[in-house]
Amino acid sequence: MRRLPAAATVSAAVAAALVLAGCGTTEKSDDSAKSSSTAGSSTAAAGPVTLTDASGTTVHLDHPATRVVATEWDVVEDLVALGVAPAGVADVKGYTTWDKAAPLTGSPKDIGTRGEPSTDTIAALTPDLVVATTDLSASVIKQLRKVSTVLVVKPADAADQIGTMTKGLDLIAKATGTTAKATEVKNAFTAKVADGAAKLKAAGLAGKKVAFADSYVVSNQVTVRGYTSGSLIGAVNEELGLKNAWTLKGDKAYGLASTDVEGLTGLGDVQFVYEQNDSDGDPFATNLAKNAVWKSLAFVKAGQVHRLPDGMWMFGGPESMEAYIDGLVAALTK
Repeated sequence: MRRLPAAATVSAAVAAALVLAGCGTTEKSDDSAKSSSTAGSSTAAAGPVTLTDASGTTVHLDHPATRVVATEWDVVEDLVALGVAPAGVADVKGYTTWDKAAPLTGSPKDIGTRGEPSTDTIAALTPDLVVATTDLSASVIKQLRKVSTVLVVKPADAADQIGTMTKGLDLIAKATGTTAKATEVKNAFTAKVADGAAKLKAAGLAGKKVAFADSYVVSNQVTVRGYTSGSLIGAVNEELGLKNAWTLKGDKAYGLASTDVEGLTGLGDVQFVYEQNDSDGDPFATNLAKNAVWKSLAFVKAGQVHRLPDGMWMFGGPESMEAYIDGLVAALTK
């Protein structure tokens, strides 16, 4: 499964269920990847760059980075949104499956799994910069600093998910000389939120309760993962004028909580929205289709269950959230 950032956990059971299936580590260099990794930004200045990353480390670059490797999908998306084609990406297959809002350009090298990127593969790519997140272990980041300059970004904070998202984008933009493009990306996101909120209000949906979820199966048991108000999806929903129906307590980083089908009985009359990818299956439509508890739920009986299109990364950046808003508005107003 790939539905969680590499190091995020909600509980031991969830962690065990979400072991990442990486694409493998390749130790050989790839000249084609090198040739396709130049930045797409014309705004990069020639001067040096000094900034402080999320780990508190001072990062110095002699010039804005143009040859960049990324170890987590949210920062990959940020780079693509900023017009920087990454030279290396962790789990390329997983990214292309789960994050269709910001398609990869060129032919980035697969550097291994998000939790354990290959230092040798990264070193062979000779990047100006490696962008990692605080989800990556300190020991791995230490190893990466031996082969390249590393910029560490905080991927999530349940206290302020949207602010954390945009702060990470800005940090990467400063490192790559693409701050003007970052402003465009943020403005587009703000406009999309306003447009989505207006459409929902016009449809009489302002203030309606929404429960966003995904699910997975372990030992024939379906676990439902609720995206609470502390999640990025939850924060976006509230910006759209919706209310989060989950009363479960989410984790401090990603605002996620888990329950079973019986735990859904307290949701009441809500719009139940979820995302699954065909690559991982859809337990709501298969495993639960004949489940008596599921069929008895008010929102199931009312036909208020909506699966959103594949390929929207729930922990991504502004472009993923724009795709989410489009999918959500279309589902709720059809």
